[in-house]
This record gives sequence, structure tokens and C-alpha cells, in this order.
Amino acid sequence: MYLRPGIEVVKKAGGLHTFMHWDHPLMTDSGGFQVFSLARKASLVKITDDGVEFQSHWDGSTHLFTPERSMEWQSALGGDIHIAFDDCTPYPVAHEKAQKSMERTHAWARRSLKAHRQGALYGSIQGSVYEDLRKESAGFIASHNFDGIAIGGVSVGESKKEMRDVLTWVVPLLPEDKPRHLLGVGEIDDIFTMIERGIDTFDCVAPTRLARTGSLYVRHGQIDITKSTYTTDFGPVEKNCACYTCRNFTRAYIHHLFHVRELLAYRLATIHNLHFVHRVVDNIREAIGENRFLDCKRQWL
Repeated sequence: MYLRPGIEVVKKAGGLHTFMHWDHPLMTDSGGFQVFSLARKASLVKITDDGVEFQSHWDGSTHLFTPERSMEWQSALGGDIHIAFDDCTPYPVAHEKAQKSMERTHAWARRSLKAHRQGALYGSIQGSVYEDLRKESAGFIASHNFDGIAIGGVSVGESKKEMRDVLTWVVPLLPEDKPRHLLGVGEIDDIFTMIERGIDTFDCVAPTRLARTGSLYVRHGQIDITKSTYTTDFGPVEKNCACYTCRNFTRAYIHHLFHVRELLAYRLATIHNLHFVHRVVDNIREAIGENRFLDCKRQWL
């Protein structure tokens, strides 16, 4: 958003809610993970204790992100929840380097708190896959006056087991009166794992990224709608699904759209996958209220 369309464009539009016509809560990320993504090409990024200097992947221009600027720009975008600027630790990484990255994240967290002006601010826990670092980071973030807690660095290459381990170490150390957000995790089985361990909210590109490749959620798995078996399948993507896609279009039609590379294919697939995730979470919320979460988990998985 900083690079395109630019902060000033969004400000002139009246903020993100107006710009994208979205009347529901919005969370903006700090830029830390995006910088991590660019850092895979080491020549594009320079990380120091002051901040991160990087080259635009659009035109090669150089830019500097600091905690103060991240807070300024997130406020200008007008989201409701902001994430403190953090150093997203790569994976795999040596303990010494992970510790340095965590300490930098903590220093940036203090600066983010000081610079933050409006909206809710979540502090980010780092520490890679090391139990001592994760617990130290959880204690540090929990001891500061953040509105919520974000857990980062568990979707940059770690296994599902390592993600579960991090949650097992960290969540018991967090205050119960503040929301816990898991950054970048959200495959269907992961949703049950994180909620079972005390996570409240999460974000993930999986539903939309899978949709763009023709992978559609169904009970107990996914189907690849591009396969020839769906050429003459005139049923919905999933029986009893109430999403717009399933109510109006067949597997055969969506299969055809993907094969002719019609843009509608990606939209219909995305609508279905997002609806599916909402249905899963709605079912989980209802099951928790009725004290039958484990039954719900067995039904979906």
C-alpha cells in the first residue's frame, strides 16, 4: 500500500475503509513480513537497528521503514488494528541470530508504542523455533501496554509441529484479557489447532491463493477443479454449500473458465473458498458455545 497506490492516495480517499468500500474491521501489517519476503533477495534489503532500507520491486527506488514511519503510515491508512514494526526472523536460523532479531523486535516494539497515535496496536512475539526465546519474547510483549498480542514468525517455513510447539510455549504466558492474533496461518487443519490452543484471530492468504490455482475447499480436503474429471460434472463445487458460486454455477462451468483463463474463474473460486472458511469458523464458534469443540473438529477433519 505504501508503494502502490501510495499513502497519500488512500488519505485523499478518506482512508482504507472508504477507498475499498469496506465497513468492517481492518488490520494493517507493519511491513516487517513484507520486508522479510523481499529479503530473500538479499541485495534488495538492508536491516539495521534503526530500521529497514529496501528497494522497490516496482521501480528499484530506495525506501526506509522505521517503527515511527510504520506507525505513521498505518495510522494514515486508517485501519482499526495495527501491528508493531518487527524483525521477522527467517527459517531456518541459528539461535544467536534469532536472539538478535528478537531483541531488535523488542526495541522496535518500544518505539512503535511511543509513536502510535490511534487505533489498536498489537505487539509482535518473535524468537523463531527456540523455546527460551519465544518465552522471553512473550513475557516482554505481555508486559507492555499493547491492546493485543500478535504471534509472528510461524509461517516462514516452519513445520506444523513447530507452529504447534510455539503456541504451546507462548499462549499460557499471555494475558487472558487481550486478544491473541496468529500472523500468516490459516489452513483448515491449522484453524482447529490454533483455536484449540487459545488463538482468537488469524490471517492467511491460503483461501485466495489456492482459489487462483483452481484448488477448492470441500469437506475433508480440496479438489483441483482444473482436472479433466470435472469437464462434465454439473453439480456444485460442494453439495449444501450456500455460497454464491455453488448456488449459481457448476463444477463443469468453473473448470471451463479456468481452462480458457477467464478472470471470472478466480473470482468464483475465491468466493467459494472464503465462504468455506467463514462456515468452518462459524461452526467452531457455535460448537465452543455448546461445549462440543472436539466433536466439531472430528466432523470437519
